[in-house]
Amino acid sequence: MTYFPEEVVEHIFDFLSSHRDRNIVSTVCKAWYRVERLSRRSVFVGNCYAVRPGRVMARFPGTKCLSVKGKPHFADFNLVPHDWGGFALPWIEAAARGCPGLEELRLKRMVVSDESLELLARSFPNFKALVLVSCEGFSTDGLAAIATHCRRQIAYCNFLLCFLRFLVARGLRELDLQENEVEDHGRQWLSCFPDSCTSLESLNFACLKGEVNAGALERLVARCVNLRSLKLNRAISVESLARILVRTPHLVELGTGSFTVEHRAEAYQRLIHAFRKCKSLKSLSGFWDVAPRCLQSIYSICPNLTVLNLSYAPAIQGADLVKLIRHCFKLQKLWVRSMILQVLDCIGDKGLAVVASTCKELQELRVFPSDIYGTGTAAVTEEGLVAISSGCSKLNSLLYFCHQMTNAALITVAKNCPHFTRFRLCILDPGKPDPDTNQPLDEGFGAIVRSCNDLRRLSLSGLLTDKVFLYIGEYAARLEMLSIAFAGDSDKGMVYVLNGCKNLRKLEIRDSPFGDAALLENVGKYETMRSLWMSSCDVTLGGCKALAAKMPRLNVEVINDRDESDEMEENPSDMNKVEKMYVYRTLAGARNDAPEFVDIL
Repeated sequence: MTYFPEEVVEHIFDFLSSHRDRNIVSTVCKAWYRVERLSRRSVFVGNCYAVRPGRVMARFPGTKCLSVKGKPHFADFNLVPHDWGGFALPWIEAAARGCPGLEELRLKRMVVSDESLELLARSFPNFKALVLVSCEGFSTDGLAAIATHCRRQIAYCNFLLCFLRFLVARGLRELDLQENEVEDHGRQWLSCFPDSCTSLESLNFACLKGEVNAGALERLVARCVNLRSLKLNRAISVESLARILVRTPHLVELGTGSFTVEHRAEAYQRLIHAFRKCKSLKSLSGFWDVAPRCLQSIYSICPNLTVLNLSYAPAIQGADLVKLIRHCFKLQKLWVRSMILQVLDCIGDKGLAVVASTCKELQELRVFPSDIYGTGTAAVTEEGLVAISSGCSKLNSLLYFCHQMTNAALITVAKNCPHFTRFRLCILDPGKPDPDTNQPLDEGFGAIVRSCNDLRRLSLSGLLTDKVFLYIGEYAARLEMLSIAFAGDSDKGMVYVLNGCKNLRKLEIRDSPFGDAALLENVGKYETMRSLWMSSCDVTLGGCKALAAKMPRLNVEVINDRDESDEMEENPSDMNKVEKMYVYRTLAGARNDAPEFVDIL
């Protein structure tokens, strides 16, 4: 196609939606590289330290949507120190200089300061969407700098109020705050949306813990006639929810607030009538506090639901959940906590059997433990998973925290559901064998990787030997992300994976007997991967130094927990085992914002 005009080539490139596909076509020739870099509108950076922000903006000056990830995935399990890094400010500064047409910013596991949000608010005239997932560092405290740009605000105006006023003035369509740590100092922030704001299509503030101005919220949603997604925090009462639903009958996604009316019959009746008018609702979440009577109010919309997220609803009783599920026969995605299913005679597996018999269209299932970090009890076992696989043949994504698992169950699941792309199993007792045979779970997971040819993400759990990694290396040809914990016998297990999984991009390992021999066996593999995380393994400081010496284009970070850093400084022997190691390819070299407890080799 080198003889085509660049305008034609650019039009053809517009049909490439995958970042990977666009990366590939940019390497064909200089002409394609130039067309691709100038026409790319969406940029994804999987590791904020893999490349300098300025380099990204210089290559893609027409960027409209920027997505950046910060901390490693294990930060979700408190394995990454709080102040490790992952700052958003350098990316926003670089975008302000090089990509003034930026319209969307999506950040995950990053530190987002008030200063960075202030800069964002005043730098992009066409800004429309901000999505923050598992971020931290910002608050509602006032900043003198932002106040100078918001002279119309009254004296108590804080930073978030000013920030939102700037964004909505530019036609903000989406404000999505998911799982963030926000220091909430007041309920006035919703009042900052001016009467002229009518552009919102998606609003999510479910992670905020404080009170909000319900009246301001009701007026805002009434003005935004294109609002389709609204997720509320637990401060929103049933009475306010009913009034909101009357004003937003075209909602597609709803996250409820508190869902209890105590003994107020009138409020309950208004809620029923409000839900009956919501003919377009497809997704429900929230249910922070639940009264069984209130659950009955949503029965009228259950037949249309495709998504039901009850992962934040520990107060729902098992019997009430079963009644609810029986109305949801179109569900494609279901998230629940196992504690919800753990009632009276421990009907967890029975509850999943009801899901299996009712939800024939189910494609994604997540069963969380009662504690979000996996330390609580789980009322479900292999019986519930087998029932799900028998009744839900379209299932392709699973996250399952359970009390136990058997090889026979996993083999059955593999036969019933061969279309898995994500299979994540966590047995809450690490290293637990098959309870029927007392054998490792190698054959069960082996069946999963043999049957599921399109598997992209896999998390292992239970008693496992090197044999399971031999199976993974041989059969998991498309695997991109593998999470390992408390598994393996020797270095061979890790070597099997590195040598066999050609498409592997992220490998994370904790509490497993893999050491320097495994780490250094196939060092060239790491340049084809995004990252490697190892914690509480048998890797030594000397092994990390050897890797860094062999592969200068990798950043090898040794992370010393504070209670161990003094010992490492006093006795810096190469034979010392490192507690945490994070390896990633980079074009930027060693980062300059590493804290004292991070050594970059």
